[in-house]
Amino acid sequence: MRPTDHLRDLAGEDWIAATTHPFCTELADGTLPLDKMRWYLAQDYQFVGNFVRLLASAIAHAPTLADSVPAAQFLAVVTGPENTYFLRSFEALGMDAAAQTPPAASPTEGFNALMAEAASSGRYELMLAVLVVAEWVYLSWATPVNPPKEDLPFYFAEWITLHAGEGFEGVVAYLRSQLDAVWPDLSDAAKSEVEAMFLRAAKLERQFWDAAYAS
Repeated sequence: MRPTDHLRDLAGEDWIAATTHPFCTELADGTLPLDKMRWYLAQDYQFVGNFVRLLASAIAHAPTLADSVPAAQFLAVVTGPENTYFLRSFEALGMDAAAQTPPAASPTEGFNALMAEAASSGRYELMLAVLVVAEWVYLSWATPVNPPKEDLPFYFAEWITLHAGEGFEGVVAYLRSQLDAVWPDLSDAAKSEVEAMFLRAAKLERQFWDAAYAS
């Protein structure tokens, strides 16, 4: 079994809940209430800064230039098309500056703290553990509903297409392969730390979806 499959299996119910959440189902159907989407986007946008720092830290700690290039290319997507998607969605959904910058919800604070912890650890494997969860969860829910329904507004449809398809599949395959590659050389203690980081990230992903759906 691949190490990343082992980690996913360890996450158990949290992983299943995060990748089959009713929030995602209703988003794909176009039935998600817009107030829930507004809450979600405003909270999710608060992740971007720490995610960029985490991904940049992983790039800096990659073993070789070849190992860093796919992450650098993905960083350009996050700071380019994905960032623009948020700004366009805020405008389309009538969200003023106050609506775009609400107080952070508890899962938002938790995941931002986890990303900051991983980025500052100086340990590539811990950075990868969080990155793999963050992106693999999204690929897992978005792939079954891609391509999106033709009548979906862009703030639903593009959130699916940003997280599915060949390009994003390549991102997740790259991140998983990096973690799979470093796993055999880790000590038992280090593997346990990676497992703990992965499980914390998966639980926070589930809690974030739950909070968005309850908003």
